[in-house]
Amino acid sequence: MSNIPLDQLCVNTIRFLAVDGVQQANSGHPGMPMGMADAAYVLWTKFLHHNPSNPDWIDRDRFILSAGHGSMLLYSLLHLTGYDLPLGELKKFRQWASLTPGHPEYGLTPGVEATTGPLGQGFANGVGMAIAEAFLAANFNKPDHTIIDHYTYAIVSDGELMEGLSHEAASMAGHMKLGKLIYLYDDNYISIEGSTEITFTEDRMKRFEAYNWHVQQVDDGHDRAAIEAAIKAAQAVTDQPSIIACRTTIGYGSPNKANTPGVHGSPLGPDEIKLTKENLNWPSQEPFHIPEDALAEFRLALKQGETLETEWNSGLEAYSNTYPAEANSLRQFLSGELPTGWEEALPVFPADTKGMATRASSGKTLNAIAPAIPNLIGGSADLAPSNNTFLNGMSAFANDSFTGRNFHFGVREHGMSSVLNGMALHGGVIPYGGTFLVFSDYSRPALRLAAMSHIPAIFVFTHDSIGVGEDGPTHQPVEHLAALRAIPNLTVIRPADANETAQAWKVALETRNGPTVLIFTRQALPTYDRTNMGSADGVAKGAYILLDSDKVYLDVILIATGSELPLAAEAHAKLTEQGIAARVVSMPSWELFEKQADSYRDKVLPPSVKARVGIEAGCSMGWQRWLGDQGSMIALDRFGASAPQKIVYERFGFTTDNIVLRALSVIDKSKR
Repeated sequence: MSNIPLDQLCVNTIRFLAVDGVQQANSGHPGMPMGMADAAYVLWTKFLHHNPSNPDWIDRDRFILSAGHGSMLLYSLLHLTGYDLPLGELKKFRQWASLTPGHPEYGLTPGVEATTGPLGQGFANGVGMAIAEAFLAANFNKPDHTIIDHYTYAIVSDGELMEGLSHEAASMAGHMKLGKLIYLYDDNYISIEGSTEITFTEDRMKRFEAYNWHVQQVDDGHDRAAIEAAIKAAQAVTDQPSIIACRTTIGYGSPNKANTPGVHGSPLGPDEIKLTKENLNWPSQEPFHIPEDALAEFRLALKQGETLETEWNSGLEAYSNTYPAEANSLRQFLSGELPTGWEEALPVFPADTKGMATRASSGKTLNAIAPAIPNLIGGSADLAPSNNTFLNGMSAFANDSFTGRNFHFGVREHGMSSVLNGMALHGGVIPYGGTFLVFSDYSRPALRLAAMSHIPAIFVFTHDSIGVGEDGPTHQPVEHLAALRAIPNLTVIRPADANETAQAWKVALETRNGPTVLIFTRQALPTYDRTNMGSADGVAKGAYILLDSDKVYLDVILIATGSELPLAAEAHAKLTEQGIAARVVSMPSWELFEKQADSYRDKVLPPSVKARVGIEAGCSMGWQRWLGDQGSMIALDRFGASAPQKIVYERFGFTTDNIVLRALSVIDKSKR
């Protein structure tokens, strides 16, 4: 062992922990960790500012393994540098209840900054993290005190660069000139089906030059000195994000499988592992062997990290003494908590039969609360005038000013959504982003990962139904509410008037354990006089009684969301005139209602009342849960049509008269 240089010993320690972990699981991807071990070693031991004893230290550098299939690379680094990830967890790679799942999961494994694996997500998350760092630095750093100052690094693969998401995020980052974003590209020319020459032949680095990135190529991705020099050069460029193409050999060191697709997603096998360890002069054939000298070298990160954080804390104390107000604001931002009394800024809208679109009341609400929540930042995918997401009187976050709170994400729904996730993962900001509901299809992968990772990002989706009217079925969402409701841990809220909208924003901002989707109309809806109605703060419970009957026993319950609630209220009046005991339930959020106690749910929807009518201008999937076997649904299980909004509603049966007829029908059915 003495004849092996220490840095080579350390690099091979990373390689063989990955190889042995994949082999023990008989599942995984050893090739990328073997190929990128040199670059990862250089980054983690010579550049990365982090404290393994405190993975949440706010001024740490962020590292994302966007190529999440190579997760054993990250797990090896985390264990070796002293994170709370025992070797026993590496031995349980991909097993039930381990801290080492097949792809890294945020919130599960200490030191994992983002859930990655779906290719391109980590790439875009990193852009969001760099945005958050730039925003906090611009707003809090002073000429004599730099309190926020860290980099965002990632390892990305050919898969990231092929996925369209990376194009959106890279374009955004280059335009914004995010100079503290540095990516290492594992340029190994191999994908699952073979050489990348069969699918991926453009000049990738010229593409990034066109995106306004600083581009470097390291012809030998195993030359650690060259990689170190490239990272230093990238750090010196402050007005461009950087990508370093490292020409590596996938499965480096394997005599028979290196540089082949076979090493991408399959274990090497016992025989090839033996040959590889011999080829690289590894001192032991025992699985999970860690040389003492290598471990000692990696564990220097513990002392270095402690020193870095201690120095930062001293700087924060000095900053607090000089700038106490700013320090208090920074602490509040970083705590993730909302400012005390912020809810007093929530508007209360007066009754108005004409009313306004909920997208408009959302914009008014957003602008009312923004001064009270100074780290609430966001924008739209080039639809701010339609989504009403612009913060009036506030500047834009742009390449010449990172203090701004308005974001122009461009026509990049997927990129915007994944960037929002990265901003929220970074901490210190509360991000939101808007587009049309029909384009939530483009955001769905990011929404799913936000829900999986419990990320408190806020997604604003307007133009929520056939109420879009003349734009026609391409722009009229039908299946989208059901699709969003199908995602676990995603809170979907579709308010029905201006005051429900204000309360929806309150819920979204107070929800810290997952993402919230706010669904708003294009068309105007009346703002209710709540004197003889249920209070709009019932939104927080997901469903509440809007209108009830004076009679002891109910004949029918009308359940509606969003723009269909006014139709239900009108139907209630007509049914009451006919002596029918009807109740109207506003149900803006299934997810919030599901969380309520059985006693509350049974109070709103008494099990004894079988006659129920649901009204929603979307597909009927899932509604049977609330309607029961004898209930009936007025829904839209087909695509819409191009015509004025009122005509579209009428032709598809969303009318007061149709609701009354359906109510009478279910009452008759329930009596029979």
